[in-house]
Amino acid sequence: MSHSLGTLYLIPNTLGEDSRVEQLPWVLPNETILQTAKLTHWIVEDAKTARAFLKAVDTISPLACSIQTMQMSEWRGATRNAKYGDAVKPSELLKPLLAGHDVGLMSEAGVPGVADPGAELVLAAHQLGAKVRPMVGPSSILLGLMASGLNGQRFAFQGYIPHDAQERINRLKQLEIESRKLKQTQIWIETPYRNTAMLMACLSALAPQTLLCLGVDLSLKSEMTTTLTIAEWRKRYPNEAACVGLQNRPTVFLLLG
Repeated sequence: MSHSLGTLYLIPNTLGEDSRVEQLPWVLPNETILQTAKLTHWIVEDAKTARAFLKAVDTISPLACSIQTMQMSEWRGATRNAKYGDAVKPSELLKPLLAGHDVGLMSEAGVPGVADPGAELVLAAHQLGAKVRPMVGPSSILLGLMASGLNGQRFAFQGYIPHDAQERINRLKQLEIESRKLKQTQIWIETPYRNTAMLMACLSALAPQTLLCLGVDLSLKSEMTTTLTIAEWRKRYPNEAACVGLQNRPTVFLLLG
């Protein structure tokens, strides 16, 4: 029956606060924009963000229907949906696929399914027997790795690191040991307002010769990617006050021991 099912399209979103109209031709291929404009059924992390993205798409490729008439459901992952009092299951959200409609799955930023709760929906689509098609777009994780100069043959994405100060230090030391042993680049992300605390923890926990890369505002006009040894970072940012320019900017952290 798979021939009668709709396709789940994984639609990338932009990565930051620059004008989406300006960003789209830079970060999304024309084919991705055209396919996005055709979709009338959506599952998104945040409806407000999704509508802003689709409004920008409409300026380049007219949408198949108005944003107001689109079928749009929100999915934040099973745990977060429960927190918001929403007990909807992935199978419920994917019902349009069973009716033969194509569905777009959109992340809050970047690509669905990578550091993103959309993976649960993708798995559910596979279980239905539906076709899943990932569309090309920006991933801060891969952009950071590409620009870092660190090992792109062997790497691991660690998601978020603990917020507790001592647990964070312990985890960073563990990642450094694993990186050195496996010759593996370790990659993680942090909530932007914790950037300064994360960098200070890295400078405290890691060995002077360890390489650390910060990929800041990737794909935006203010983009900055810098790879230095911990010893060099300590000279550049001797204290928290010196890090003020990094605070509240989307950042990917990478290390190679």
